Amino acid sequence: MTIIALLLGLGLGNVWAQDPITPAQAKAHVGQKATVCGTVASATFLESAKNSPTFLNLDAAFPKQIFTVVIWGKDRAKFGKPEADYLKKKVCATGTVVTFKDIPQIVVQSPAQLAAASGRKEAPGASPQRSAGAPEKH
Repeated sequence: MTIIALLLGLGLGNVWAQDPITPAQAKAHVGQKATVCGTVASATFLESAKNSPTFLNLDAAFPKQIFTVVIWGKDRAKFGKPEADYLKKKVCATGTVVTFKDIPQIVVQSPAQLAAASGRKEAPGASPQRSAGAPEKH
């Protein structure tokens, strides 16, 4: 108990209770666990592609996406039809931020990592933004 109190006193408590960030802020958090909240601007299921990915692009649609939530085919059944169920909805994805072709992304494996944003604290400055990004294969 003393160790936890000490860690909280040192400001390390944020490791467990992080505020959500926007998709535009995600690039500054590569390699870190984060919760990224935004609106699904475009969604694509590539059933015949390797590993059958589903891409949910937050705040900016493909091909100008600024952040992507990736659901691999092996995990897809847990999410229903995410390309339809989440399109145009505010969501929050939690996981480690990585990049693919210089676009930040979080790979989610469980529905616990992807939630509707309602009832969650809004990410600061959460407004749709567009920037150029690397295209994803369709």
